[in-house]
Amino acid sequence: MGTHMKTTVEISNALLEETRRTAAQDGTTVKALIEEGLRRVLVDRKKKGRFQLRKATFKGKGLQPHLEGASWDRIRDTIYEGQGG
Repeated sequence: MGTHMKTTVEISNALLEETRRTAAQDGTTVKALIEEGLRRVLVDRKKKGRFQLRKATFKGKGLQPHLEGASWDRIRDTIYEGQGG
């Protein structure tokens, strides 16, 4: 078994035509552009890794002392206190 495999992919006509023009302008092949694009996507995804929530803080003073150690249910109830329903 070799190091290359043939495969068929379906892409839009417009994208293929643009790829052909770009390949011709760059003096390369459609195959080379496709491989370059796939490599870039794979590297980019590896770099991103898992989703990480950015640190978002507000200029407050943190948790109110009477809620320290409280359950999320208690904190939620306090937030919505007096909001109806």
